[in-house]
Amino acid sequence: MGSSRGHICWKWGSPLRRLTGFSRLLSTAALGPQICVVGSGPAGFYTAQHLLKHHRLARVDIYEKLPVPFGLVRFGVAPDHPEVKVSTYRVENVINTFTQTAHSDRCAYYGNVTIGKDVTVKELQRAYHAVVLSYGAEDNRILGIPGENLLGVYSARAFVGWYNGLPENRDLKPDLSSETAMVLGQGNVALDVARVLLSPLDVLRKTDITEGSLAAIACSKVKRVWLVGRRGPLQVAFTIKELREMINLPGTRPLLDPADFTGLGDVIKDVPRPRKRLTELMVKSALEKPGEKEASRWASATKEWGLKFRRSPLEVLPAADGKQARGIRMAVTRLEGSGESARAVPTGEVEELECGLILSSIGYRSLPLDSLIPFDPKLGIIPNSLGRVQGAPGLYCSGWVKRGPTGVIITTMNDSFDTAQSVLEDLQTGVLNLSNSKEGFESVRSILHSRGVHPVTFSDWEKIDAAEVARGKLAGKPREKIVDPQEMLQLVSH
Repeated sequence: MGSSRGHICWKWGSPLRRLTGFSRLLSTAALGPQICVVGSGPAGFYTAQHLLKHHRLARVDIYEKLPVPFGLVRFGVAPDHPEVKVSTYRVENVINTFTQTAHSDRCAYYGNVTIGKDVTVKELQRAYHAVVLSYGAEDNRILGIPGENLLGVYSARAFVGWYNGLPENRDLKPDLSSETAMVLGQGNVALDVARVLLSPLDVLRKTDITEGSLAAIACSKVKRVWLVGRRGPLQVAFTIKELREMINLPGTRPLLDPADFTGLGDVIKDVPRPRKRLTELMVKSALEKPGEKEASRWASATKEWGLKFRRSPLEVLPAADGKQARGIRMAVTRLEGSGESARAVPTGEVEELECGLILSSIGYRSLPLDSLIPFDPKLGIIPNSLGRVQGAPGLYCSGWVKRGPTGVIITTMNDSFDTAQSVLEDLQTGVLNLSNSKEGFESVRSILHSRGVHPVTFSDWEKIDAAEVARGKLAGKPREKIVDPQEMLQLVSH
């Protein structure tokens, strides 16, 4: 995190956003502000980190509905990516940074507390000078097509949650009896899902994939995965690292139609370098004769994956029983325009593909937390200005619920620093009135107690963490995630 100051100085050049002497100025306040953050993913922790760093008297409490912290850092990264870099930051480094924040004597973590149910936002506002909503995007976008609710159709978000140990998805039980699976979407999550479905078991056994999902994948019949996109090769959303992993995945071969890539070499001369390199890799894999080693590996492969372009889902087709999915009907599209702004327009032609497993990977979306909080259902965000919630003084937002489910962790970091800076400015200018004494968690504690809610502290989480690591060691894995919240709570019951 050594570069964070550089990011701050670059982003906030206006007089209000200069940080020189800012901490000293704020620390002379007679009373320290009580601030709470709702959500313990990257947005929540980065917001807390910035507030604590730049206000010497600020007290920050982080609330999380699960007993365990870290959000998508724990539940979103593929299990075979323990060393993955999220932007320029390794996951373990990110978690270490968040742990340092949680260990601050001016920070506290309270898990197992659902805001909106166990305690309301209004009650938080009475207890704190500022409330920051950083609860992310906890739902998935729907396809909006007939047959979407048939058996065998799942959101990629739920599937990822299932193999990553997200408690709400522990009972998913996906049907993996079909030889062909289809992933609707061509982003990194879509590639993660395809890779986990096709990876050799000896690779997955060494990861922190959950015991139940590993057992299910061991019995999987899936041999072929199609990744489907409405647009073309120049609009795919995955990155070159994830594509290279798929191309090199042991025991699999890529199915890339040369017709999709012919002539792209000339088109990409002037596109940005990341897009150019990504497209060149696809062109090379589709059009060039593979080397001897690669040709041999592909020839002996028992599984395969491919990219289907210019296809838009119209309907999931039911099997004879009317309950199970047997395939999907898609509109064949053509592109209008070019580059990122190209639109997919139906040609009138239709194609059907047989498959019994369909995973929708078309994005996440946020949900409203409380009917009293402004929310834009179309954009799936809380309307805000630099993180200040419109028409709600003292209420702020950061992360995906602020800007939509886009960007990597460095995007979330800078976005969260922006919101924290808005809070600091409002403290400096008196928008947030510190003359009103606030009790913070002391007030919330009595509310939770009266409602029979027992919050989980960060030291409690560290007991859960130690138990998971110990169980993993016995199985030769980095950790064995506990997927039942009740089991987590029993581990830390006093």
